[in-house]
Amino acid sequence: MIPFEMQYTQATNYIESLTDYEKSSAVVYNATNYDLRRVEILLSALGNPHRGRRTIHIAGTKGKGSTSAMIASILSCAGYCSGLFTSPHLYSWQERIAVNGRPVSQRDFARLVTAIKPHVQAVNKEERFGRLTTFEALVAMAFLYFREKAAVFQVLETGMGGRLDATNIVGPGICIITSISLDHTQVLGNTLAEIAGEKAGIIKHGCTVISAPQPPEADAVIKERCRLLNARLIRVGRDVTWSHISSDSQGQSFSVKGILKQYGLIIPLLGDYQMENACLAIAAIEALQQQGVSINCTEIANGLSRVKWPARLQILNRFPLLIIDGAHNVYSINRLIESIRKYFSYRKVYVIFGSSRDKDIEGMAKELCGFADNVILTSSIHPRAASTDYLEQIFAASGITVDKKQDASQSLAVALAETGKDDLILATGSLFLAADIQKAFKKSAKLI
Repeated sequence: MIPFEMQYTQATNYIESLTDYEKSSAVVYNATNYDLRRVEILLSALGNPHRGRRTIHIAGTKGKGSTSAMIASILSCAGYCSGLFTSPHLYSWQERIAVNGRPVSQRDFARLVTAIKPHVQAVNKEERFGRLTTFEALVAMAFLYFREKAAVFQVLETGMGGRLDATNIVGPGICIITSISLDHTQVLGNTLAEIAGEKAGIIKHGCTVISAPQPPEADAVIKERCRLLNARLIRVGRDVTWSHISSDSQGQSFSVKGILKQYGLIIPLLGDYQMENACLAIAAIEALQQQGVSINCTEIANGLSRVKWPARLQILNRFPLLIIDGAHNVYSINRLIESIRKYFSYRKVYVIFGSSRDKDIEGMAKELCGFADNVILTSSIHPRAASTDYLEQIFAASGITVDKKQDASQSLAVALAETGKDDLILATGSLFLAADIQKAFKKSAKLI
């Protein structure tokens, strides 16, 4: 019998052999390439494992993962077996599928791939509605795993968009639209209204919709979609509000005035936007309470205080400060800089930057122009990663002098050698870079 470690390697190799749209930005975003009918056929062959659980479905540009993790943490603290599906992953495919905060094991991952493989091959052989992708296979595996674990709830983060996302096969009782900004414009549309239309595609008839504070164009689209589908709309920032109390490098405390109650809360995640995300989570939990789900204030507070979501304003080192963050568009870089200026004191700022080629690199460079004293450009091994030469051209146009290094390890080594204990090193531009820097740091001799 093949050892399960080898089975896991074979399983990941098979998953990676499927078409992976995350590795390419050249795929046309339409109902042909993202045809949900092939997902329906696969799930039907597996006994429709996506059914039978209460579903919270999350779409948006920023904050999807954090909000999803918060909701799942609260549900678990309340004693409910809860599944969580997120993307992308930082280090391993296992991270994308979790139950009660525990990622699927290598053994179970391999077993799930074994279970779906013949059905995936059957769908792909027929090619009636196109070939199943890596993401679609992972979604099916998540549903299978949640059913096996008898999960009461499943919290699903969309990949890109929402309307044509493989997770949109569900009929959720609660939909969440996190903050919408310009991202994936070459795929989802060039305006906030167009992007909001794709995100709002997860809204179903009669469901409850929780929306983050949105730009007026996006807000109008969400409101109209709710009106057409007779969906209840709860707006964070209007119906649910928050007030900051205090914060330090360990986390922040704040109060929330919800639909039902007022809460005093602590979260170990930094950034004003994380308080906004927490409000989205609380609004969703209160909606469940109104549907008869028993969750008390202590369970809500405990769930938020225990939430973990790496590579979001995450501190790896103190002297010098080393922070990683997966910000990958202009809006998120802007919010990241605001938060760093609010929470930390430092002398000079060294930015290690790497990005996917299809992002608004020029916009991010302009945001970093008045913040960074030094910029080190690097590139990850991800197929969509921009080369350092390409990045240099864009940063030079913004008037920023840069250094270039081949990979994250070299970039980090240079930054650590050149910084003093009162300086700040920020690694940002993509989640892939944040993960690479964390791996490199673990191998270094520096200690927190």
